[in-house]
Amino acid sequence: MISLAGRDILHSGPKFVLTGMGLGLLIGVTLSMAGVYRGMVDDAEALLTNSGADLWVVQKDTQGPYAESSSIKDDAVHGIEGMLGVALAANVTYLNMQVQRGDDEARAMVVGIEPGKPGSPTHLVAGRPMTRSHYEAVADVKTGFALGDRIRIRRHEYDVVGLTQRMVSSGGDPMVFIPLKDAQEAQFLKDNDAIINDRARTAANSAFNRPGAPGLLEAAIASQTSSHSVNAVLVQVREGFSPEQVAEPIRRWKHLEAYDRAGMEDILVAKLISTSAKQIGMFLVILAIVSAAIVAFIIYTMTMGKLREIGVLKLIGTSNATIASMILQQAMGLGFIGFFVGKLTATLWAPVFPKYVLLLQSDALLGLAIVMFICALASTLAIRIAIKVDPAEAIGG
Repeated sequence: MISLAGRDILHSGPKFVLTGMGLGLLIGVTLSMAGVYRGMVDDAEALLTNSGADLWVVQKDTQGPYAESSSIKDDAVHGIEGMLGVALAANVTYLNMQVQRGDDEARAMVVGIEPGKPGSPTHLVAGRPMTRSHYEAVADVKTGFALGDRIRIRRHEYDVVGLTQRMVSSGGDPMVFIPLKDAQEAQFLKDNDAIINDRARTAANSAFNRPGAPGLLEAAIASQTSSHSVNAVLVQVREGFSPEQVAEPIRRWKHLEAYDRAGMEDILVAKLISTSAKQIGMFLVILAIVSAAIVAFIIYTMTMGKLREIGVLKLIGTSNATIASMILQQAMGLGFIGFFVGKLTATLWAPVFPKYVLLLQSDALLGLAIVMFICALASTLAIRIAIKVDPAEAIGG
């Protein structure tokens, strides 16, 4: 049987293909936005996995260290290390900032670590791990830094001795790892002018600078120029213990908050990026409505342009079901071309995005099903008009 839809598409082929390509670009944007959300979730998962921790111990009544600010004393790690079920524990700091390299700079999360302990880079793609206790750094390749580069973080310069990959924050910023003591200074200490002003205020305070108390002033000033705070303690649990078994005593006796992997995923995915997810969801709905409107308009226009031909078909005995099938096939063909173009363009431009875009095959299949449904739905208006065509129009003046 001759395909009426195929003949009609061939008759107006260039217009049909160009329309499909325009629709495809719109579908490509839709798939890319879904990929942006998937990328955000994957960044959060990568952050937790790369930390190598089973528990995140943070300041009480906070949801740190990623979603909220958290500050605890760095000597808390010693008490945690001695608790039942703890295999390893390490202090860590996190600081989002601009890292300078000459006249250039890159947005990064600076992580203060204790090398070889939880929080350290899990793998290197070039160079070596940090071996000195100061002024060395390991950077993610996404920063654009190379081995041997000298980068500036606050007041000090660091040599990039190693490169890692896919070490990112929950926001997608690449990580730069430096020794813990350097990170504490970068995050918690004040600039030189502020330190000088604080020293002057302390010296003018009679409570710290009084006769008969030698060394008190020096001790007070020393406390202002040293930092003993970290953002979190990362804990690895011994085999045979569950994270909750270790977390419960930490909450009770150390007066700190402890989150396991599931709790931290809930904070990052369900809370931290929930607003962005809703925003992307709204855009996806709007794009779906716009796509449906475009398909409906094109199919409607094509149908209105051949009402006389449809009348002829009815005059020679063509059933309404056959005519409806022709219009539906045209709409589905338009959707298929659009999806193919959209999938191709999304795949090509995804690596160019500044943030990670994760295109999943399952999302593509779901997208194809939704596109076909939208096209079928959008064709109903044209089908109703075609069915109402009077065969007499074929011989009308």
